[in-house]
Amino acid sequence: MSVPSPVPAVPAPVSAPTQADLLDFVRRTVADAELIAALPLDPEGRTWMRLDGPGGSEAWLIGWPPGTGTGWHDHADSIGAFMTASGELKENALAARLPTDGWKTLELTDGVDRERRLGAGQGRAFGRHHVHEVLNESPDRHAISVHAYYPPLPRIRRYSRTGPVLRLEQVERPEDWQ
Repeated sequence: MSVPSPVPAVPAPVSAPTQADLLDFVRRTVADAELIAALPLDPEGRTWMRLDGPGGSEAWLIGWPPGTGTGWHDHADSIGAFMTASGELKENALAARLPTDGWKTLELTDGVDRERRLGAGQGRAFGRHHVHEVLNESPDRHAISVHAYYPPLPRIRRYSRTGPVLRLEQVERPEDWQ
């Protein structure tokens, strides 16, 4: 009588994190006071620490000196979430679906601008192709935030803005910032 050989266990497929999963992750991370305090802060430039995000996502702890910001950008095909751990961040965003490729200049319509002020413990999730800029407008206080993206950022598109005109200026890939 032969004994069947054991069948190796097949790991269950990991499902991709949702916007809600990423928002939950940044919320839990912001609550880790020891981790937040471990981020070195620079008086002049942003600082960051890579984190292990859920389900293969990319995550970052970021320190924002007074008066710094990202400039207008999007995260291409990634969804994301971010939350302020300390200080206050301002997010300017566009409530408009932009073409994903094949353009250099767009004239935005009235009513697409959105502004949010996110104090400690406040954050948001966003979908693919979300165009925004994040700023620390404080004249004298650092802000710290946690960000998560899925899939890990394939590219970031950077824009300039003059009034209603949005212009694609540069496309960055991971090798440009790591």
